[in-house]
Amino acid sequence: MPDPFRRDSATTRRTACRLLALFALSLAGCSSSKDARTLTFWTIGREGEAVVKLLPEFEREHPDIHVEVQQMPLTAAHQKLLTAFAGDSTPDLTQLGNTWLPEFAALNALEPLQQRVVASATVKPEDYFASIWAINRIDGVLYGVPWYVDTRLLFYRRDLLKAAGFDAPPRTWDEWRHMLAALSHPERGTYGILLPTNEYEQLMSLALQQPEPMLRDGGRYGNFRSAGFKRALAFYVDTFRLKQAPAITAVEAGNPWDEFGRGVYAFYFSGPWNIGEFRQRLPADREGEWATAPLPGPDGAGVGAAGGSSLVVFRRSAHKDDAWLLIEYLSRPDVQRRLYGLLGDMPARRSAWDGGSLRTDPKVQAFREQLEHVKPSPPVPEWERIANEMQLVAARAVAGELTVDEAAAEIDRRADRILEKRRWILDHSRNAVASP
Repeated sequence: MPDPFRRDSATTRRTACRLLALFALSLAGCSSSKDARTLTFWTIGREGEAVVKLLPEFEREHPDIHVEVQQMPLTAAHQKLLTAFAGDSTPDLTQLGNTWLPEFAALNALEPLQQRVVASATVKPEDYFASIWAINRIDGVLYGVPWYVDTRLLFYRRDLLKAAGFDAPPRTWDEWRHMLAALSHPERGTYGILLPTNEYEQLMSLALQQPEPMLRDGGRYGNFRSAGFKRALAFYVDTFRLKQAPAITAVEAGNPWDEFGRGVYAFYFSGPWNIGEFRQRLPADREGEWATAPLPGPDGAGVGAAGGSSLVVFRRSAHKDDAWLLIEYLSRPDVQRRLYGLLGDMPARRSAWDGGSLRTDPKVQAFREQLEHVKPSPPVPEWERIANEMQLVAARAVAGELTVDEAAAEIDRRADRILEKRRWILDHSRNAVASP
């Protein structure tokens, strides 16, 4: 005769197992639901610190979405993003430097955003600086939304210019050269400008002011032997040859803020982050001694380099709708003003400049003016490598090892070598399309 207690015990065990299984499925469902509403957002440098302060409002507006922020150091960010792509472990969205966009677009890693922009009541393309918005279009496809912008222009010692007889910053290269000559006294250890020979941004900015592009034939070859680039390179090299800038690297320059304050340099070619640095490092009663100005051009108002970061969504994201909600939130003019207040990152939207110190600070307004006249660097994934080679060769020209013509030819040679794989891919893609 069966033992009733054993039968009941077995029944109890079976019932308990069913309940445990249902409970496990319930937990799995809850966990899956939670994960489905958790966004992973990778940031670069100090932006991560600021984003964490901006997110509580977003999560209050969207209580079913939680954002996990991972902050990457700038020195490791590019490699980490590539490794994540190769390992199928990309985040939902990330901050991406404008010069990196073409590379990740070429990898087919990014989600096209045009349809979301068209349907958005928040992101309005006409409110963005035109050239900055254009950077996010690769081969006609929109892959990113500009988050913050920067460009480089002139910080200058207003008092030193006035003492030398100049009432306004330069508007052309001829005026600039005249001022540099008057302000340079190398025998006393003072120079017109600091141009660290290991930074390519200054020469690139001069080159972007030329009518010819730095790459030709759809980015297949270098175009550094063009008359325009050689004009820019000659102006750059002559600044050192005439001893209007010391031929030193940024490391050798030491503390440029103190040197600027001491009058070692009358001009400093840099970006918006240095407004805060100068205000922190120089006494407040010297605020009127320095100012900012848009770049002079060869024959008139100059063009600056379009920089900054954009927000992109990865194709492999399972939470693209939520990622877009976060992009819309971070794109709101009031939120962009708050980001500026936290870090000094300048808004990509014109309307965000209509309030607070962005509207009233004259040192900031020079950047606002310059941002209406910027050009992007060549939209190819290999650009940073080419720019670094450009600067290495330019440093040899500064040292007198190469003439301007020889340097331009050498930069073309190095650029063409770097672009060899790009040419092969483009040519074979074209042949594949042309084949029946």
